[in-house]
Amino acid sequence: MSSSRKCVFSPATRAEVLLELYGVFCLPKHATLSNVQADLGFAGAGSEDPIVPGRPCGHIFSKGESCFRCKDCALDDSCVLCSRCFHSSDHSDHNVSFFVAQQAGGCCDCGDMEAWRKPISCPFHPLAPHVQEQIEQSLSTADATPRVTQRSISEEIPFIENYPYRVDIPPDLRDLMSRTIAYALDFILDTLDYSPDEATVPPNEADLRLQPSADPMQKDQYAIIIWNDDKHSFDEVIKLITETTGHDKKTASIFAHSIDDAGREIIDISGDVPRLLEAAHSMTKIELGVTIRRAYDTFREQVACVIIEWLLDLTRSRLGADTLIIKEIIAAELLSPRRQENTYFTSGPQIPDLAADLAHPCRIDWLFVYHTRLWKKPRIHLKAIYASILILSHPHKIAIASTTASLTLIFLLNLIVNFFTNHIEDKHILTTPPAKQDIDVESTPFRSKRFMPVFSDLRYLCHNRPVQQLIARHPAFIRKFVEVCQVFRCINPNKRVASNHVEYEADAWISVFNVTLSLSRVIKVYGEAFAFANPTQLVGAITTVVREILGVCTLSTDRLDKEKFSKPMLHDVEFGDAQYQIVDFNVLEGWVSFHHSLHWLLADLLKHVDILSEESLEQIGLSGVRDLFLRPFNEGAILTLIDFPLRVLAMIAQIRAGLWVRNGFPIRGQLLHYRDFMLRELCYDQDLFILQSSLIILDPNIIIVSILDRFGLLSFFRGEVEKSPYEGAHLLSMVEELLYVLITILGERASATKLPFQRAIRREIVHALAAGPSSFTDLAKRVSERMVDDVSFERVLKDVSHFRAPESTSDTGVYELKDAIYDEVDPFTFHYTRNKREEVEVILKNRLRKKTGVKDPVIVPKPLTITSGPFQILPSVLESEALLQVMFYAIYNVIALTNSAGTAPPSAEAILDQTFQLIMLALVERPSVFSHVSVIKPFAEEKKLADIICAMEHDEKYKPYKSRIDWVLTEISKHVPEGVQPPRKVLSPAAPASDVEGVKKRATKARQEAIMAEMKAQHEIFSLNFEEEEDENDQDMDETPDDLSSYGTCIVCQEDLNEAKAFGSLGLVQPSRLLRKHPDSHSQYLNELMTMPQSLDRASPRDTTFPPANAEELDTTSSPNFDGFPTQYTRFGLHASVCGHMMHLDCFQNYNSSIRQRHRSHATRNHPENIHRKEYICPLCKSLGNVLLPVLHPSKAPASQVPFPDWIRAAGISVLKSKPDSVMDGLQFRSGTGEFVFWSAQDPGYGAAVRKPEAAASTKMLDTLMLSSRMVSQQTRHLRERPEPEVGERGAGMYLPEDLVGYTISAIEVAARGTDSSGGIVADSLSLSDTQSRMIRGLLASLTRLAALELDGRPDGGRESVKQAIIKRLLPEWSRTSLTSFSYPLLLRDPFTVLIETAAVAPEMLQHVLILCYYACLARTVIGMVYVLNKARTYTAFQQSAARAHADIFGDVRMFFMSVVRHSPVFEHTATLVFDAFGEARIEKMLFAFTLPFLRRAAILCRSVVPFTFPTPLLGASNVNEYKRLLATLGIPPLADLPNQDTLQTALSGWCAHYGHSHAASQLNCGIVLDYAAVYGIVRLPLILDNIFGERDKVMKCHRCDTVPTDAAICLICGVTCCMASHCCQDELGIRGECNMHTRECGGAIGVYFVVKRCSLLYLYAGHGTFTQSPYLDVHGEVDVSMRRGRRQYIHPARWEEVRKTWLNHGIPTAVARKLESTVDSGGWETL
Repeated sequence: MSSSRKCVFSPATRAEVLLELYGVFCLPKHATLSNVQADLGFAGAGSEDPIVPGRPCGHIFSKGESCFRCKDCALDDSCVLCSRCFHSSDHSDHNVSFFVAQQAGGCCDCGDMEAWRKPISCPFHPLAPHVQEQIEQSLSTADATPRVTQRSISEEIPFIENYPYRVDIPPDLRDLMSRTIAYALDFILDTLDYSPDEATVPPNEADLRLQPSADPMQKDQYAIIIWNDDKHSFDEVIKLITETTGHDKKTASIFAHSIDDAGREIIDISGDVPRLLEAAHSMTKIELGVTIRRAYDTFREQVACVIIEWLLDLTRSRLGADTLIIKEIIAAELLSPRRQENTYFTSGPQIPDLAADLAHPCRIDWLFVYHTRLWKKPRIHLKAIYASILILSHPHKIAIASTTASLTLIFLLNLIVNFFTNHIEDKHILTTPPAKQDIDVESTPFRSKRFMPVFSDLRYLCHNRPVQQLIARHPAFIRKFVEVCQVFRCINPNKRVASNHVEYEADAWISVFNVTLSLSRVIKVYGEAFAFANPTQLVGAITTVVREILGVCTLSTDRLDKEKFSKPMLHDVEFGDAQYQIVDFNVLEGWVSFHHSLHWLLADLLKHVDILSEESLEQIGLSGVRDLFLRPFNEGAILTLIDFPLRVLAMIAQIRAGLWVRNGFPIRGQLLHYRDFMLRELCYDQDLFILQSSLIILDPNIIIVSILDRFGLLSFFRGEVEKSPYEGAHLLSMVEELLYVLITILGERASATKLPFQRAIRREIVHALAAGPSSFTDLAKRVSERMVDDVSFERVLKDVSHFRAPESTSDTGVYELKDAIYDEVDPFTFHYTRNKREEVEVILKNRLRKKTGVKDPVIVPKPLTITSGPFQILPSVLESEALLQVMFYAIYNVIALTNSAGTAPPSAEAILDQTFQLIMLALVERPSVFSHVSVIKPFAEEKKLADIICAMEHDEKYKPYKSRIDWVLTEISKHVPEGVQPPRKVLSPAAPASDVEGVKKRATKARQEAIMAEMKAQHEIFSLNFEEEEDENDQDMDETPDDLSSYGTCIVCQEDLNEAKAFGSLGLVQPSRLLRKHPDSHSQYLNELMTMPQSLDRASPRDTTFPPANAEELDTTSSPNFDGFPTQYTRFGLHASVCGHMMHLDCFQNYNSSIRQRHRSHATRNHPENIHRKEYICPLCKSLGNVLLPVLHPSKAPASQVPFPDWIRAAGISVLKSKPDSVMDGLQFRSGTGEFVFWSAQDPGYGAAVRKPEAAASTKMLDTLMLSSRMVSQQTRHLRERPEPEVGERGAGMYLPEDLVGYTISAIEVAARGTDSSGGIVADSLSLSDTQSRMIRGLLASLTRLAALELDGRPDGGRESVKQAIIKRLLPEWSRTSLTSFSYPLLLRDPFTVLIETAAVAPEMLQHVLILCYYACLARTVIGMVYVLNKARTYTAFQQSAARAHADIFGDVRMFFMSVVRHSPVFEHTATLVFDAFGEARIEKMLFAFTLPFLRRAAILCRSVVPFTFPTPLLGASNVNEYKRLLATLGIPPLADLPNQDTLQTALSGWCAHYGHSHAASQLNCGIVLDYAAVYGIVRLPLILDNIFGERDKVMKCHRCDTVPTDAAICLICGVTCCMASHCCQDELGIRGECNMHTRECGGAIGVYFVVKRCSLLYLYAGHGTFTQSPYLDVHGEVDVSMRRGRRQYIHPARWEEVRKTWLNHGIPTAVARKLESTVDSGGWETL
């Protein structure tokens, strides 16, 4: 085939191979058997598999699919559930985490009994009793080590029993199937024999030809292949392919995608070897994986890949109804030996010798070994094949496991030793033991991260119960492990740099810590395994470890560097009245390492105190732990053993005291790691426990003296302070550290009593929360990682604390300790720092004070209560003389130093606290004995401990200790009253001392009174002076005749803003597509109108609980596009907003030039503003802006008293009287709409008017607005549906009263929907601030100015002319000219625009024009409803009509409805059908909903312009609906009152007739589109984040590339899914990604996306953007960026509402600008 195809593998070749493989099935081209079976529904294929008890799920995860892990149910972290099994089993209140599969592979463990602690009761995968029996049987017959099988494993595996869908299969057919599959597997292996292990390119032609090849002809035809990696981008690879191979960009792009999908791709085949080699070498320069191989071998590999695909397909196919038989045959062949009669099967250097490692290698072993030779696609396929075989049955699992049994524990341990001793050759770790086990911490093994999985696998392996039993019962395992540990013992030691600072700060310590901490996690598990040991096994293990430690410490084994370490020697020391022989070592001068892995192992072995109890040890002839150690070893050996951990503790103390500062940062870094909360139990706690254990093995006095000697504090505690090796503050810091160690080893009982793990977790959580509430993440950092990972951690946390859910948008959830639990807190727990201890002490004392009423309560230490095991004798250490001497001199020396210096030296307070803690602990544990020795044993100056305590009792300097001293002396006097009485002073109540106190207090009070009197006198003088000045100022003010009203201060120059100098308000005019039209083709929106609340100015009740209640049920219904609003129903316009800050015009111009200067000086920066768009950032609040708006006070005109009919008459008469105004007529649109050309954004007349010299200065502010509007108008003609004049004609571009002012007010009204309006109407609402009213006045003033510029010569700036034109437009029948001058019906215009035009030129007639506009709006709404309902009528079945709710407002709805449409017969007919279909009540409800927004917008406009004309009426009851309140406020007669309003009826009939005639004549597009009337919402994302992934194929599909994106971004406006930052969906130039492209279609200039994988929000604005925090929080109320922690996440209502508000209030441009402003970036906003 290879020769016929010329070694070119194409899709047609693949089809040919499949045709050959499927032979007799005659499948369609490119089809696979399982797909064809599923399509045909063959024997149940394609539907859900029948439920068979005992069959596991085995669903193989595809890339991007969600999988779940339940800590409470799973046996370990590798056991997971697919979405279907998770949701159909009950995991409420369990600790569930959720992950997205990063690549295909891995399978669901549901139904596999061995994966779960307890049955999870999934209805699809019930358990079966026969499987349980099988598992128990195999466990009971398990040998100590895996057996070496002599015959083929596959022969031992029986067929799966109790399978109800078995099909009888003829033996011949079965044999044929087996042989076919065997041949296929052998072909794959024969091909892979010649494949390279890694991607390398031979240096020259000769080497290339020497490559092993299976090509019998040895043709000189070669293929160049690029391999996939995670380093290079698509663009890099495409560019490289085009440059090196001459392919065009399109072909190169196809190759790049293929490399990404499949894992590799052949990019060129040729006989021109030099050219191929040159291309390959240039590719390797950028570290791209490239190989050149003979085309024949490459062709075979591609065929092998198709065969693997075929095998996978067979595992998914069925024989009749039997889905298992084919898998069983494949399993049998994989577990059989490879057939070697093949001609190609030779032994070459490239073929590994598996027989050396395995007795009988079978095919699966070869495939495991060759896994690295494959690429992504076949690897994933093979994994899926293995998974499908593993879940066949328990015997299959055992069989596959026993093939890999050679990779057992011992093998892994050897691997670690050989790897770290750099026993590596040609990138392979050698298996022979290294001759010399030297370790170089700078070598590659330490620097690489490759070792991490080995340790985690080892830990995982040793975690299983059967393995733990093996470790405990077979000495070989502990011996081998000790060998591994001793390799790392004492590595990377440190020596104090005394004189000069270290020159070079090496960072090797980081990799050393990474390795030893990984090892120590394994040590923990290894040590725990001995819980399964008997006393003999445990004692044997302890002896082995101690021997090994002593061998290393005494340098008898060649492990330690003899230049740095010497053999430990003993020396004599005198302390108290005794001589002690202890190890001689000075930590200030010797080498000390942090890493003592063997000691850590010994500590874990010694923690099995139940097995080491005297009763247990007596069975094997030992009297106790002391005997265990001192029988084989002498006292000197034990002192040597404990000396190494002791050196570390002394070194830590010195580092903390500041004695090692010249060693630089590395020493601090090591200390921080060693004592880190999460890691300390692996190292620091172990070293302390070794020290604690030594107290029960040897005489406690000798241990205490050893500790003092190692800390260099023997002289201090002998009373010879001046002989100490430390000076000043260092000395007392060392004493503090020493006492800390003593308190820990004497008072810490967790390991000594083998505290159950759950109790230990409780203790850690309680102490971590005692200092105050904490978030879960912070809490997890204060507790060891092993505890956080434990299944019971969160359960215990719930028991001891309350969870406070986050409320605001910036909150996180916190846990607070329950009050009753504070009783368990011990402030001297050894995990507290000094500061933390003091904090907790204050909290506990305050609590006790409240509880008991005692002013200064004493926190008495809790008794140790060690009732069993070897540590029962620990409290007796508190009687030792050495400890008594330590206590005495700690207090005595501090008092002496305080007296000599006059003040307390540093650390004195802490030392006294600690010493009293020790004394109190001794009095709690050994009250009688300790009381006696403390009053008998004399030290310095013949004083006893009790004497110096008595002397402190009434000393003022030690007042904070008064209550503790009192407690101590009272306790001693209970046992030895005569010992305390003589030295203790008893002060009588009438003693003069208390009098002295009183005198002091009285003197202080007198002093305070004198100061206060003096201050009062000064204040009076100041007030007098100030008042005089004020009077003078007042006189000055009175003299100035024209009083300028102030508007605040300029934010740049800080001067007053008044009419004397031009100023304005900073604002932003931005393009917007926020406003929505009512979608006429979606019935759901009509239903929404029916259920709308009657008032939009009352807050709708929202559920704000977190996590949301019954979220799981609410999430069951998924909707297409997440209920997003369809993009095509949005309205384009300009939205203006202001930040509220103001500036002088001059200051504004200076500020703008400073921005341009900044842009020039930082040319590469991505600036927050774009100067081409005239943008700037407000210097105060950093809001984005591009205009400066004028500022005016509102008009104070009261309401007009003229009745509406009289006003209409007067207006009509004035129109009749007025002369024809041809200029004005020429300034209106030729289309007859009645709009004015000078209010258009692109009107050429504006430029001409501005060019007049007298206009230039005064129009600078207006210019900013016109520039921004014109710029947007020019670019967006395609988005506007209005009929407009052509560019260059008068009136071209956006119509500002409608597209800017109307749009802005509408947007303000929309944003205020559903928010409370503090009792009044929408215009009183909190969201409509003064700044917005000021902005509306500013925009109207700009319109007035535009009219004045155009009508320059007229006395009132042309207002009267415009006013007359507006009246003519509204009252056509009063105009002398015929109807034709306004050929465009008024009802086709938005009445609100007419209202705005009125507000700009004639605010005094707003009151009356408003009534006309409202009725025009009613008539227009009726027409719009006919269009909408006519479409809906055809496909919606509505229920029977409900009762009318608003008859008092609307009166006879049918009458009005029909009178509006009667002028066009066709239209009337349609309207009748609609009315009958929907019924009066529904029509009324819709009329109510559609016209309410008009009233709300009118109220906002009128209240901004003429607030006194429209005061809020006192309606009494606040439950009156909003419509009535607004009609009352605005003074509009309701529709119900229309029969009494003749003038209105006349106007209405004129408008309707005009519309009807136009409609009948069909000369115009007469469709009327209504605004969306409900509260605006963004899309509805699932309440639980992982439910997005449940049906991702349906809901998260990119419509451009028709795939489920790997990194999906969901548009929160319309719900469309985009490919985020992906190569597949870019524009032609490859500049814009899909999110930016979609933004232009949807939000216009802005985009709001939820980026699913990153779990964050993306805001886009005009080419800029920023990421912000996710609206989802996990169950602990914390943000989980990129789902790293994997906990289930729930939507947080306040955060979600914040996103909606930001979008509604047009806050995205400012949010983006602020983020960019706060960071000086180098690579564009995407790097933020």
